[in-house]
Amino acid sequence: MKSAIQTADAPAAIGAYSQAVRAGDTVYLSGQIGFDPATMQLAQGIDAQIHRVFANLAAVAKAAGLGLDHTVRMTVYLTDLAHFAKVNDIMAQYVPRPYPARAAVGVASLPRGALVEIDAILHAG
Repeated sequence: MKSAIQTADAPAAIGAYSQAVRAGDTVYLSGQIGFDPATMQLAQGIDAQIHRVFANLAAVAKAAGLGLDHTVRMTVYLTDLAHFAKVNDIMAQYVPRPYPARAAVGVASLPRGALVEIDAILHAG
């Protein structure tokens, strides 16, 4: 059985998907870009977008009754892999040790001109 997770504290879905889906003890967070949920405008610059992405992920995790400390897997999508070190530095401010398994992927483009997108898998157990 699966159920959708929705919160106004993260950007509304801009397509046919849920912000997150719970299946048993596992919560799958959809990719978040640096949209401000109040304005649906993209944060300016890579640092601001990375911070906004983690804030959005945290809001969806909270709506599921969890925190980013429950993250077991993340995928980071970057339009410029030169920003990888910034992701590492900022991620450490939001996600405690032990850090989740993670992949970073260079992509040609992201929705709405975003510079970074991150999705995550959380486990409640």
